[in-house]
Amino acid sequence: MSVLGEGMDFSGEGIVRSWIGRICIGLGGFLVVAGLLGLVWAPGVVERTPLDVNTTTYLDGEAGKIDVSTGELVRNPIYAISVSKTDSEVSTDDTVAWVSSSCVMIDRGGERVCEDGSADMITAGVDVFATDRHTGLAVNEGIDLPADATPHEGLVNKWPFDAQQETYPYWDGTLGRTVDAEFDRVDEVDGIEVYVYSVTVTRNAAEVAADTNGFYSTSKEIWVEPMTGAILNQTENQQRWLENGTPVLDLQLAFTDDQVLESAADARDNMSLLTLVTSTIPLVGLIGGPILLVVGLVLVRRREQAPAAHHPREMAGAGR
Repeated sequence: MSVLGEGMDFSGEGIVRSWIGRICIGLGGFLVVAGLLGLVWAPGVVERTPLDVNTTTYLDGEAGKIDVSTGELVRNPIYAISVSKTDSEVSTDDTVAWVSSSCVMIDRGGERVCEDGSADMITAGVDVFATDRHTGLAVNEGIDLPADATPHEGLVNKWPFDAQQETYPYWDGTLGRTVDAEFDRVDEVDGIEVYVYSVTVTRNAAEVAADTNGFYSTSKEIWVEPMTGAILNQTENQQRWLENGTPVLDLQLAFTDDQVLESAADARDNMSLLTLVTSTIPLVGLIGGPILLVVGLVLVRRREQAPAAHHPREMAGAGR
């Protein structure tokens, strides 16, 4: 009597069970590896500022600007446009280079654009800087910025990933140094939980216009989505005076309503991606993977331990 395959289940059901077991083992192993990568490796990869950013931010409000013929402040509705672009040719794996241009214009009801040389322009400027792709902090070394680029410090245009309820150094371009951005409260923007940080500068000496010294105050509130560090809203109340105390600017600005909704939508998309890669995949992989491995091993072992099927030829020869 043949003993080939004794102790193995060669029935159709056993073969199917064995293949299912092997599939479970393979899938379980894949999920465990994916879960470990999502837990250990993925955060350092996905929690980084992209190198292909090109965003335009719109703000509006009101400002009083000095009329040099009368020395009085004349109030008008205003708008501001800020364009931030990354420079992929200069950026590195760890550092992203930025070119940021902005303007504040008197709103005459026409198309909202920056008009160089216009009498309606209140302020304008171009800023070139670099930041760490994870922390958002300014970087001045190890990157090929233009020789005339102003060295920056602190946070410039976003908060770090996984922002905390604490005080951060925040770059003030008018002063040319950092000021404290203090955590103030938890709030909500379009259903998204945000941290609100406040910045206060009180009558500091500064250049209030080209080659004109004076004093400068500002009060800002910045709404930050903490997972991504994205700024979803910002308000500013700013004043400037000449050295003799004459007021030259009294400005109030905030993100437009449409801008707030757009910023919230972008943040929601980025939050979903981060949650998928850093939370959902590790959770599914490290819980579901071991379960599939156990199921697969049980199915394979059951086939190996099942009694051998008796073939008709062997039964016919029994007793010879």
